[in-house]
Amino acid sequence: MEDFLDLLNQVWTSGFLGISMSEVLISLFILIVSLIFRGVFVNVGVNSLKKLTSRTETELDDILLDSLKKPLGFIPITIGIYLITIFLPLSGLIDLIATNLVKALIVYTIFSALSNLVSPLFSILSNNTWLTTAMSVWLERSTKVLVWVVGLAIILDIFGIEIGPLIAGLGLFSVAIALGAQDLFKNLISGMLIIGENRFQPGHRIEVPGEFHGIVESIGFRSTTVRLFDTSPMIIPNKDLSDISVINHGLNKFRRIRWTINLIYSTSIDQINKICQEIEQFINDENQGFCINSGQESFAKAVEFGASSIDLEILCYTNKDSYTEYSDVKQNLLLKIKSIVLENGSDFAYPSSSIYFENSLDK
Repeated sequence: MEDFLDLLNQVWTSGFLGISMSEVLISLFILIVSLIFRGVFVNVGVNSLKKLTSRTETELDDILLDSLKKPLGFIPITIGIYLITIFLPLSGLIDLIATNLVKALIVYTIFSALSNLVSPLFSILSNNTWLTTAMSVWLERSTKVLVWVVGLAIILDIFGIEIGPLIAGLGLFSVAIALGAQDLFKNLISGMLIIGENRFQPGHRIEVPGEFHGIVESIGFRSTTVRLFDTSPMIIPNKDLSDISVINHGLNKFRRIRWTINLIYSTSIDQINKICQEIEQFINDENQGFCINSGQESFAKAVEFGASSIDLEILCYTNKDSYTEYSDVKQNLLLKIKSIVLENGSDFAYPSSSIYFENSLDK
């Protein structure tokens, strides 16, 4: 028992690596105080700043403060670890590692703040007409990667790891990787071309005839996600979308309605003229959901003698983006056409054939 007490007393006085147990306990106390101060600093200090920023008209300062809340919490911890390195009697390699660790924490705090500032800054820039949504997302992700690459390089340099030879070694390794990842780079370049050419953006309705038709949800580094109308997502490699013809309905100025209706042959000329005139009056009324296309006027004209009908062509445009509203416009037009045709004493024709029997009995 006395030997154990002597050993415990020796550890308490001399400690480990020249650090006594009392110094270890004081260091733990400093660390606990820094953690407590971190909570007070984040909750009380940041909340006080929020009250000040809430009085301003702009929301920019509120967004920036929210993005900096987490990085600011590293400051008390970094200060606490720095005080511990000063207090403890460190020397040699241990002192060097502790000093470099403090420097690395400072660098991490700075670059963490820079990384968190990227998103709010790009949300402001996305309001500009020259920066599309997809381009903003790509630039935001690339900027974050670049920030952390620079931060990691500085941290490695702090610990004495030379960046030059490491990059050279990675360069040789990248060549081998690139040979086996050609599709990845093709998709990456294709995605950049899609965004650069502004072929489509998230929210646009696109169609590849015979393949798919849906709404673009996101344009990633490797693939594009299209939400089909049955609500299932379709993941398409970017290189496939860059090599095919894509119809972008999201850039439509108008939606066209082009119908052919068939009238019975007994319809008179006056009836045809009046039917066409009343339909044109209806489709030229903007209050009915139709709009004027400066490149092609709307009309209702008799255009052809069909096999069993007189054919009328109706052409008009609407700017309704919602498919439900678009369908409402078409339904109202259909009901109005039926009403006009019947009110003018005509009717709709349907495919029919007449069979004549000739009496060929010998006289």
